[in-house]
Amino acid sequence: MLHHLSLGVTDLARAAAFYDAALTPLGYHRVWSDIRPGEPDQAIGYGPSGGGDKLALKQDDGARAPGPGFHIAFAAPNQAAVDAFHQAALTAGGIDNGAPGLRLHYGPTYYAAFVIDPDGHRIEAVFKAPA
Repeated sequence: MLHHLSLGVTDLARAAAFYDAALTPLGYHRVWSDIRPGEPDQAIGYGPSGGGDKLALKQDDGARAPGPGFHIAFAAPNQAAVDAFHQAALTAGGIDNGAPGLRLHYGPTYYAAFVIDPDGHRIEAVFKAPA
């Protein structure tokens, strides 16, 4: 349904370091960059290797994260990737918002971890084993 999602960030270099680290365990990488220090409208795109962007980060000094109820969930290939995402995100400056584990209230195989990025965006990595 969605082609991509864009998030405003107040410090593109800081956000890039965070997302480079956090998304790698999930198989997502920086697929394009438009970085021109000191110039406006800089951005970075993330997606699967060899594909287009699914997430774009855009420099905006006045950016603010959406409020409660909004988050982005990234698909993980397995539970180990969810664990690695969580650890990488925390190491890169994220805030824990839910350690890796089963979330039985979402389903019997819903394994997820939640973090808040340096700009306050709520993100999740989730793996759902086949029923």
